[in-house]
Amino acid sequence: MNSPSSSSSSPSSPSKFLDLGSVFGQKEVKKILVLFLGLTASCLLLYKTAYPLPQELDVNNLTSSRPLLDHSSSSSPQRRPKSISFREVLENASTENRTVIVTTLNQAWAEPNSLFDLFLESFRIGQGTQKLLQHVVVVCLDPKAFDRCSQLHPNCYYLETSGTDFSGEKLFATPDYLKMMWRRIELLTQVLEMGFNFIFTDADIMWLRDPFPRLYPDGDFQMACDRFFGDPYDSDNWVNGGFIYVKSNHRSIEFYKFWYKSRLDYPELHDQDVFNKIKHEAIVSEIGIQMRFFDTVYFGGFCQTSRDINLVCTMHANCCIGLEKKLHDLNLVLDDWRKYLSLSEQVKNTTWSVPMKCL
Repeated sequence: MNSPSSSSSSPSSPSKFLDLGSVFGQKEVKKILVLFLGLTASCLLLYKTAYPLPQELDVNNLTSSRPLLDHSSSSSPQRRPKSISFREVLENASTENRTVIVTTLNQAWAEPNSLFDLFLESFRIGQGTQKLLQHVVVVCLDPKAFDRCSQLHPNCYYLETSGTDFSGEKLFATPDYLKMMWRRIELLTQVLEMGFNFIFTDADIMWLRDPFPRLYPDGDFQMACDRFFGDPYDSDNWVNGGFIYVKSNHRSIEFYKFWYKSRLDYPELHDQDVFNKIKHEAIVSEIGIQMRFFDTVYFGGFCQTSRDINLVCTMHANCCIGLEKKLHDLNLVLDDWRKYLSLSEQVKNTTWSVPMKCL
């Protein structure tokens, strides 16, 4: 223990420290404080110059191999900005051999519990179709369709069309319907020109099995049918433009350009009817495009339902006018499919519940 005398004589004693004011005087103390503060500020300035502090992080420009939030679920994908280019969307969705699945969507079909929900659901419950969803590009024809699509799916693209409102239900063969169909042909031409093969599918088609094994290996242009008469080479099959597979090459590009240009010769017809007008023209033979047509056993619809549920790949709400009718019967298609999946053995005789309201 220190003695009282040694404690009182220590230089760090509080009494000695408090006496500094009386030794130097108040003015001298103020001068020392000002000088000390000035030297401190100068040192800080020199330190900042030598070692600048990092700028504020811009969270919008952060990139990471993993997202900050988990958007992997199809129910809450990461929303893409409207400014993303169409090519970027195609690249994001493309398979290794540059193939994409393209559909179009407007507000009427994008509403909750409408056709787009059924379309996505079919991929989720189909056989071998879940993996294909990542390759689906949804071309949205109005802002509300884009907003809804972005809530449900990662590969959405907003296609602006000046002077035309595509948001409402477009009844078959009406003027707005024709504009929408020809806008689609124009867009698909661009897809081919960018070097992508595509399957185009209407959103009122249910994907029940992976259709890629059923595509012909040697056809440039392959199209579904309302009615198929047995020969995949016969262009007199009753064709349907709601499901088409096209390879990107000079033949398909030239054909699509000719098809789009031909709308001027038949201003009151939609793309499918114009196709039927031009398919036998000499210029199509000169282009040399190889056409194939799909059997309705694999690519069926309400015009001619698939005869074998063990083989069916897609079911289309064709030969059906009206959104409510399509919704009703496509729900029945998915009900039939779920019942089929619950069976322990294959069904020998297929009996569809459709068409019902789409008669």
